[in-house]
Amino acid sequence: MTPGQPATSPAPASERGHGHHRATPWPEARALAARAGAGARAAADRPPVRVPLGQALGRTLAEPLRALTDLPSFDSSAMDGWAVAGPAPWTVREESVLAGHTGAAALDPGEAVRIATGARVPAGATAVVRTEHSRTEPGAGPALLHPLREVVPGQDIRPRGQECGTGDALLPAGSLVGPAVLGLAAAAGYDEIAVPARPRVEVLVLGDELLTAGLPHEGLIRDALGPMLGPWLTALGAEVLATRRIGDDAEELYEAVTTSAAELVVTTGGTAAGPVDHVHRVLDKAGATLLVDGVKVRPGHPMLLARLDAGRHLVGLPGNPLAAVSGLLTLAAPLLAALITPPGGTAPPSPPAPPGEHPAAPLRDGVQGHPHDTRLVPVVRRDGSVVPLRYNGPAMLRGIAAADAMAVVPPGGAEPGQRIELLALPWPTEPPAATATPVSPPAPAQGACST
Repeated sequence: MTPGQPATSPAPASERGHGHHRATPWPEARALAARAGAGARAAADRPPVRVPLGQALGRTLAEPLRALTDLPSFDSSAMDGWAVAGPAPWTVREESVLAGHTGAAALDPGEAVRIATGARVPAGATAVVRTEHSRTEPGAGPALLHPLREVVPGQDIRPRGQECGTGDALLPAGSLVGPAVLGLAAAAGYDEIAVPARPRVEVLVLGDELLTAGLPHEGLIRDALGPMLGPWLTALGAEVLATRRIGDDAEELYEAVTTSAAELVVTTGGTAAGPVDHVHRVLDKAGATLLVDGVKVRPGHPMLLARLDAGRHLVGLPGNPLAAVSGLLTLAAPLLAALITPPGGTAPPSPPAPPGEHPAAPLRDGVQGHPHDTRLVPVVRRDGSVVPLRYNGPAMLRGIAAADAMAVVPPGGAEPGQRIELLALPWPTEPPAATATPVSPPAPAQGACST
């Protein structure tokens, strides 16, 4: 199946929705999303961008990092001590040479001047003698400096260009920008560095029932997805252009989808077959191609993936919060990972795994599965195993808010001790306090998982 080939033949909008017979198996849906992202990457027009050093952490270099100056950029002292010229003993000059200050006048043979670490070595100096390796002898005139051990020409002087010369290649394109790379770039003269532009994403939160402030009342509920999805997508490597709230209005949704400048449009709700579920009809009108129309996963099976044009896609998430998270991890995360991967490069995990993350871990407690679908269950790590969290219903966020990962439970469930695949969360996690230790819930009835 090619990246542009739909998983199933498009059906009239009136026939779409919860048809389980049309849903795509969960592993296949993720693979389709990754292939769609790889195909869209070739069509993306995203030249590298230059960002301040403080915004580059965790990104990659879009071009080789070359030194803009010699390092060091002048001969400097490696130690606190004395800059000396010629053989000992040396006549001590009264001035001192400090880092960041104008250098001292040139030394004549037989002269010494006190110098601090990092200060520019005066012209004529042949070595630096450490304070603890010297003694001074007072006299009627200037004091004399004597070494306490042999002095080798050039000792404790960092010569200009010792680390690199101007134009030297320091790191290749594609290098991960960690804290040390930021330090190297700053030392080499950079205020900004070039990094690949991030895929552009726009979030459309759908529904007349959503409040943006205050307590739920009179059938209205707080929008939990608007505050969550933008930061989550940013953590997955996207540039979120906007999070927009749209009522149950098909024309407004059509306008938003067809005029968006984003490479990926993410919608919430409206993917089923209810009276105000407009996403399928809008995609039909926009001439989109459905690649995934429903996934055999709980929660979240009404999710979808559509190709809008050669370089743009739409991921339709269910409206229930944990179901939306399921859709995000199933379709949006692998698509974004493929969009970010440079040609010929290695795709990052989807979502990125923290250092030391293992792709599987044993279950402490068994998890009852859906008879036919994969289940995604929030878990925490405990003593080398993972423990399912209690609050894992499709409308609940309490479990995922405390989770370290999402466990991929195969159809039919998993037994205690069984190693199970984990989807890492794209941010550092740490074990919750002992008072928050989770307990496993009573197993739901077979087939009780909803959307």
